[in-house]
Amino acid sequence: MTINPLRYSKEEFARRGNEIYASQVRAQVEEGNHGRIVAIDIETGDFELANDTLAASHQILLRNPNAQIWRIRIGHKGVHRFSLTV
Repeated sequence: MTINPLRYSKEEFARRGNEIYASQVRAQVEEGNHGRIVAIDIETGDFELANDTLAASHQILLRNPNAQIWRIRIGHKGVHRFSLTV
């Protein structure tokens, strides 16, 4: 698997991804998909909905191998959750 180098700063990457989600994608995917993943190519606006980050990203990369992918978990602040059990 080839890793695409980032072409944007972390801040610009996040800004573009969140902006595309809010303005173009959210209305199409939010209802009935709580907890699912949306992968968005921040350069084209192309997106894919799946149950996990790998599946969503894979579908985008099949269409555009050079995609710059931003991921969002619908209805959550973060894509992944980390917890420590003691």
